Amino acid sequence: MAQITAALVKELREKTGAGMMDCKKALSEVDGDIETAVDWLRRKGLSAAAKKSGRVAADGLIGVSADGTKGAILEVNAETDFVGRNDSFQGFVSATTLLALSVDGDLEALKALDMPGEGRNVGDQVTHLIATIGENMNLRRSDSLSVRKGVVASYIHSSVKPGLGKIGVLVGLESEGDAGRLTALGKQLAMHIAAACPRFLATDEVDADTMARERQVLTDQAKESGRPDEVIAKMVDGRMRKFYEEVVLLEQVYVISEDKSKVSKVVEEVAQDIGSPIKLTGFVRFALGEGIEREEKNFASEVADTLGG
Repeated sequence: MAQITAALVKELREKTGAGMMDCKKALSEVDGDIETAVDWLRRKGLSAAAKKSGRVAADGLIGVSADGTKGAILEVNAETDFVGRNDSFQGFVSATTLLALSVDGDLEALKALDMPGEGRNVGDQVTHLIATIGENMNLRRSDSLSVRKGVVASYIHSSVKPGLGKIGVLVGLESEGDAGRLTALGKQLAMHIAAACPRFLATDEVDADTMARERQVLTDQAKESGRPDEVIAKMVDGRMRKFYEEVVLLEQVYVISEDKSKVSKVVEEVAQDIGSPIKLTGFVRFALGEGIEREEKNFASEVADTLGG
């Protein structure tokens, strides 16, 4: 029997786009013959993944998982919302999000982990799903959050199953207070973040470039009023405060509040109520497909592509 070398597996993988374990198995089945192995993979439907790898994947699911003081969030993309409702795809995203907890959201480390019950790693499992489900997919991004003491709370918007949906949020609350109260507050804050889309946690975290760019725009706008420079400076300072209220979480008006309290005040009030300081240490918000340029086609073009014309 021919020796199945790493170089041989790599060559077959490059030819077909199939997963590493599938390539190794194919070569073993056909005594190391590359071309026969290609046909073997084609018969199994595994080489089809290569043809789909260039297609835009901007749909799919966000997965979140929180366990006490730690949480992970993951985005897995597919081409259509239909795949997001597929049981196999949902199961993969749920299982992989749990695995992300063990590697602190490190995407490359996550891809190398064994996929439970599959005999292949996570990265190769994606290739396997591409072939079996029939759409391009990819593990786009992952992140994690942890606190020393307290809780990491999570929230999923447009949920299709527990922990799976279109927008995912993690919130870290550091405190020695009651975990149940902290979790309840954390979930409400996560819902706020899903709706209000803050970019920064605190004012001092707004980077210098962002502040300079915003201040320049506001200054240019204020100068059009024709007012004196000292008045313009005050106008810009006032508008910068408004800018912070729009993009900084602690400065935002809490969407659940009836008295228009800021998020920072709500956290302080809960801390007083439970008798322990609470520090909002960070948040992560993933919205499905954000930043991906979606391919636009008209109906006539789609029909022409289908017919090969």
